[in-house]
Amino acid sequence: MSKRDFKKYIKSLEKEDLEEQILDLYNRFDDVKVFYNFVFNPNEDKLVKEAKFKISKEYYPPNNRKPKKRRSVAHKLIKHFLKLEMEPYSLADVMFYNIEIAQTFSNDIENITESFEKSMLKSYEQAADYVISNAISSEFGPRINKIAEEADSQNWTNAYQFDRVRDRFL
Repeated sequence: MSKRDFKKYIKSLEKEDLEEQILDLYNRFDDVKVFYNFVFNPNEDKLVKEAKFKISKEYYPPNNRKPKKRRSVAHKLIKHFLKLEMEPYSLADVMFYNIEIAQTFSNDIENITESFEKSMLKSYEQAADYVISNAISSEFGPRINKIAEEADSQNWTNAYQFDRVRDRFL
């Protein structure tokens, strides 16, 4: 069904029928429930704390298990927050936290893979582009700079690319 046809359909419904359908959607689909819960009670601070905890567990598991280091966990959370249209500052905070915790982890171990470095570069580029596109770059300038410097101090093979992103940003 096209968007235009859908709009026609919605306009043709009586108010009670429309309310009933929305309630049905709310009860059937978790995504709809999550969306409305966020709209009416955003509580972004709590979501940011939970996201940071989940991301940190990837590198520092609480049970002394082997770290999984999955970028996908953070990426999934960020994608979810983008869909919810979370406040840009909070989302950018999570984006940069993901890179910072990964760099802290990589500083503690002897050898990291090139794919890990490449993955962090991609996250770094996305975060920098996000803060630029949302006009909040002044608040994140120091973090962008620090991440590039940390990649250089840890002798990452792609540290020069972090510098390029930082230079483009500054």
